[in-house]
Amino acid sequence: MNEPLSFVHPTPESPWGTYLAQVDRVVPYLGPLARWAETLRRPKRMLIVDIPIELDDGSVAHFEGYRVQHSLTRGPGKGGVRYHPDVTLEEVMALSAWMSVKNAAVNLPYGGAKGGIRVDPKKLSLKELEKLTRRYTSEIGVIIGPQQDIPAPDVNTNAQVMAWMMDTYSMNVGATATGVVTGKPIHLGGSLGRVKATGRGVFVTGREAARRIGLDLQGARVAVQGFGNVGSSAAELFNQAGAKIVAIQDHTGTLFNGNGFDLAELMPHVHASGGVAGFQGGEAMADEDFWDVACEILVPAALEGQIQPDRARRLKARLVLEGANGPTLPSADDILADRGILVVPDVICNAGGVTVSYFEWVQDFSSFFWTEDEINVRLDKIMVGALKNIWDTADRHRITLRTATFAVACERILQARQERGLYP
Repeated sequence: MNEPLSFVHPTPESPWGTYLAQVDRVVPYLGPLARWAETLRRPKRMLIVDIPIELDDGSVAHFEGYRVQHSLTRGPGKGGVRYHPDVTLEEVMALSAWMSVKNAAVNLPYGGAKGGIRVDPKKLSLKELEKLTRRYTSEIGVIIGPQQDIPAPDVNTNAQVMAWMMDTYSMNVGATATGVVTGKPIHLGGSLGRVKATGRGVFVTGREAARRIGLDLQGARVAVQGFGNVGSSAAELFNQAGAKIVAIQDHTGTLFNGNGFDLAELMPHVHASGGVAGFQGGEAMADEDFWDVACEILVPAALEGQIQPDRARRLKARLVLEGANGPTLPSADDILADRGILVVPDVICNAGGVTVSYFEWVQDFSSFFWTEDEINVRLDKIMVGALKNIWDTADRHRITLRTATFAVACERILQARQERGLYP
């Protein structure tokens, strides 16, 4: 008997509930492999750690951290680490599961994993952030490693955090282990092209999808939610392709410019002030009005659960490119499909980041590094090929791109599970 997990009670709107609904939808397309589907609903390993650190004022603070390995069937775990005050075990479970699907969708030799700490990093000094990172790395060090589980940057983490993680792990094992994390600084074994890789993947899949539905990028209006690394990189590439970025929303506010933003002026403002708010080259608008903006392409690149049914009914886009993980609820997915709005799902759309992370990992093992042009060419080839395979699957079964992506990925995961068998 397959009892549900006793320690989590997902709702349809929660990240884990969303993932479970996506698995349920793909099971009918798995054929004989469906007998293994329950393994998709159960993370392999979940670690909850206490992270005590001494703050600058001499007091001791405790933070809760997580590392979840959803599947290691196809290779080492792979997935980012996020620092956010709303991080929960259930969220990290879902993110790790989406990483399993994402890695399999682009056929990388990885399983899925994810990590996080429930903390507001903006309230910590740089020294406190380093202490937090190093203690967290030591606590999860028993399950990570270059051939076990390879963390990477995610929300509110960056190359510096990865450098601290790599150094801490290396000190504990007594040897420099550059391959234990990806997204590192270039001179510590990082890869060229990694910073903008996720945004580039969003653009590449968006370009291919637009071509297939007859949407000309020249003059196309683009709305971007989330203007961090992913959203801003995708916006720049769409802008270079002739599209107009007409609406941008981030944690500081929402701006509109019907003629398109001048990104050469906007980007320095964002870097200097930490957000789009206050930029004079656009008109401030209510956050909720973002979902009513007339555009051809919408790029949700913030957090999960943003496109809810009410917003799905209001969207005016022809194409939704999911730069974030899990931004669309299943109930909203159905509404978008009924309205003829094409969604390129997160598990393929934002897979550019993990693909270049794979390149970084390979380069670290060989100590031979590629040029940025070589990285981009390899990335484009993998993303275009993966999307074509998924699109063909969607056409064959007459299903959405999301269900098709899950079908392709879950078949690969469960085929590996079946061939490996159960031990003992």
